[in-house]
Amino acid sequence: MPSEIDQLTAVGLIPKESPAKVRKWDHSLVIGLPKEASSQEKRIVITPESVGLLTNNGISVVVEAGAGLHSKFSDQDFSDAGAKVTNSKKEVFESQVVLKIDPPTEEELGYMGTGSCLISALQLERQSQDFIQTLNQKKITAVAFEYLEDKVGGMPVVRAMSEIAGSTVMLIAAEYLSSENNGKGLIMGGVTGVPPTQVVIIGAGTVAEYAARTALGLGANIKVFDNHIYKLRRLKQLLGQQIYTSTIDNFSLTQALSEADVVIGALRAEKGRNKIVVSEEMVANMIHGSIIIDVAIDQGGCIETGRVTTHDDPVFRTHDIIHYCVPNIASRVARTASYSLSNIFTPIILQMADLGGAEEMIFNYKWFLRGVYTYRGSLTNAYLGRKFGISHKELQLLLAARY
Repeated sequence: MPSEIDQLTAVGLIPKESPAKVRKWDHSLVIGLPKEASSQEKRIVITPESVGLLTNNGISVVVEAGAGLHSKFSDQDFSDAGAKVTNSKKEVFESQVVLKIDPPTEEELGYMGTGSCLISALQLERQSQDFIQTLNQKKITAVAFEYLEDKVGGMPVVRAMSEIAGSTVMLIAAEYLSSENNGKGLIMGGVTGVPPTQVVIIGAGTVAEYAARTALGLGANIKVFDNHIYKLRRLKQLLGQQIYTSTIDNFSLTQALSEADVVIGALRAEKGRNKIVVSEEMVANMIHGSIIIDVAIDQGGCIETGRVTTHDDPVFRTHDIIHYCVPNIASRVARTASYSLSNIFTPIILQMADLGGAEEMIFNYKWFLRGVYTYRGSLTNAYLGRKFGISHKELQLLLAARY
């Protein structure tokens, strides 16, 4: 009588497939949308339409009452989409993930729980030591969206806001060229028999691209200056037509400025503070009543006579030249900007919920890591180093010192 083993050997062993381990999705992620403390900031990161998508995927959303009013989103819009609307700022900041535009105040930061996640502009180089220490003590994972990268290495938030700013600056210029604002009394672009408006754009990045598109669409003549030839070449290709381009030298720039009706400062430094390329003397030689819009004022600006202004008091005159130096131009069109931001962050929040939190996003996506300032123990640092081949020193530079 053959044994059981012999019988099995005769027919052969047929192993069964082992089922893959499936992580149980915990739909407990809570997103907080606070009302901005600054009256100058009118945007919101997530729109009611996106709130509906998030809540349909099991994510809870808590919105502070009045958070979307400046963007023309009512509390009822958020409530109908499935969000909880509350008057308690503390309740909103106690959420696992807080999304806002401006960096939180020290009071708001105090409301946040240990180990939570903050997604906002951080501007760490401008923050106090207490702000940084609070982030570290509470072990908050803070995502600076001005440094956040996408999968292809681009900066989606910077790009989106630059597109909006570039499209908006020419409309601002047209507004302040009018006689109603004590400008030169010119129509942007000109009409039959009247020479077109002269526009000088300093810089050839995203802001310059969209400003140039708008100016050309209105019929203006444009001159673009930048010290990177590849940017100038790229801009000409994107616009699909021949335009005046030049590297930045004092003679050519001074000549162009002396004839300009509108000057757009769109030169942004890759690191640190911007370099001043338009001196006060150049400004003094411009035609009286012309307008300067320094989009790069948040990085110090590229025009010597520029200084930060606000939406409440946006312009000043120096040498009878109108200066518009508001740093958050995109907030002028808050609803458009909010939709743009929501399109960026809604997929990120869905991914975060699917993976189980902000820390898992860091572990799984190197592109998300680029915008993160975090305090964690050596275990996390070692894990990141092994996963991405980053040394401890490089990691510290990446996570903190780069700011």
